[in-house]
Amino acid sequence: MLKLFTALRSLVYATAFAYLWGYLSLGVRRYDKEFGLEFPVEIMFLGTACMVAGGMIVFSCIGSFVLQGDGTPAPFDAPKRLVARGPYRYVRNPMYIGAAIVLVGFGLYYQSGSMALFALPFLVICHLFVLFYEEPALRGSFGEEYIDYTQRVNRWVPKSPVKSSPLNS
Repeated sequence: MLKLFTALRSLVYATAFAYLWGYLSLGVRRYDKEFGLEFPVEIMFLGTACMVAGGMIVFSCIGSFVLQGDGTPAPFDAPKRLVARGPYRYVRNPMYIGAAIVLVGFGLYYQSGSMALFALPFLVICHLFVLFYEEPALRGSFGEEYIDYTQRVNRWVPKSPVKSSPLNS
């Protein structure tokens, strides 16, 4: 029952996060005509595919946090155990990557180059958050275990997991 409550909290937090960034990206749509960033209607299919793929990554991350970390993606309700499995085996920040893919897809679906490009400032903000808050907090919470994880897994560029680590088994 506790995991179900954690999963529900995670979905509420993820919905609020998606709503905020979706709302903000709709606001930049007005720049399309000014900068000539409109896409043809045929791009909607690619946008849908990106939103589905990015959403699957995000939900996989949320599932990993709930099932393996006993927590949520929210910094104020973080996992109690380091999550280094699932998508976190390949890259340290897959949830942000998945969310950026959703944002690009959202822009393509609405045939809006401005919205698709809005994923870039999103990633810059995520990068700064990771550098100045998330990584120091994780080092403080998980110590040597997290430091070992950072040496095996890249921050933004996915790679095959190192097989010798007990965290990856």
